[in-house]
Amino acid sequence: MTVADLRKHFPIKRNLLGRTLSAVQAVDDISFQVIKGETLGIVGESGCGKSTTARLLMRLIEPDAGVVTFDGNTVGGAHGVGVRDLYRDVQMVFQDSYASLNPRMPISMSIAYGPLSQGMNRKAAMAVAVKLLEQVGLNPVLYANRYPHELSGGQKQRVNIARALALRPRLVILDEAVSALDKSIEAQILNLLIDLKQEYDLTYVFISHDLNVIRFISDRVMVMYLGHIVEVGRVEDIYARPEHPYTKALLAAMPSMDPRKRTETAPITGDPPNPIDPPPGCRFRTRCPHAAQICEDRTPSLNDGAATGEGHLVACHMRDRRSGHPEARSSGASQ
Repeated sequence: MTVADLRKHFPIKRNLLGRTLSAVQAVDDISFQVIKGETLGIVGESGCGKSTTARLLMRLIEPDAGVVTFDGNTVGGAHGVGVRDLYRDVQMVFQDSYASLNPRMPISMSIAYGPLSQGMNRKAAMAVAVKLLEQVGLNPVLYANRYPHELSGGQKQRVNIARALALRPRLVILDEAVSALDKSIEAQILNLLIDLKQEYDLTYVFISHDLNVIRFISDRVMVMYLGHIVEVGRVEDIYARPEHPYTKALLAAMPSMDPRKRTETAPITGDPPNPIDPPPGCRFRTRCPHAAQICEDRTPSLNDGAATGEGHLVACHMRDRRSGHPEARSSGASQ
């Protein structure tokens, strides 16, 4: 999947005539790729645009601008891939495992509903549901006819994973799929996802605010801040050699099991700017200790900074020798 200049602004109507006076800039001209067979982790603070990006990829909401290409075919538009065809190859697992299931429908029917809607006969669809329940670790004899309220949080999420796999998709988007679970169940679900990925030859887009989860499951990491992508690269490069000040602050804020490594000063201060009226230039500059005038004058791009490794790109003026940032040369951008 290739994403080019994807944008979504949510209008806010405040006057009596219902006119749009402003808009929340949830996702603002982002571009990235999802490589076949990988797990792309998307991480960032709440409100940075992660979940909006997932819904745009699924066409649950329509973008204001930008192009999404899947397998060489444009998604949407008069001549592009339709939503019905897209859902055969792309599925999503949501954060709220209970709200995403129909409370009046047995879980076997919830899983079979997708194949039924795509034209499969009822007997075959129910056979698919039974097989998937077994694969996600739920005994069909015990669970097939149960309703969502009779299951625990982890069991409901296993049902959601089974439902996402019912159409044999090639790409699965997981939006905070384990954040509502306790740690022991979280580990089981993560291991299940890894096993299913290998068995079904899947590609994942995994969204989470938990840096440890992203590190465990991802091949590449994309860091978002206030609707922009600030850094992207292989997981080992991001965690060992973060380049963007925001990524460094996120990693520094991770709790450590070593009592000798206590965080005595906050790695990042202040609150994110208002997404309705974000600051010009670099959106992180209001919280960045390295902010300079160029950071206000011009928005940095992933294509401007020097690549620090294989596919490791940073949207920061300190990584661009030509930017005029006073710390650009001393930061290692000239290497």
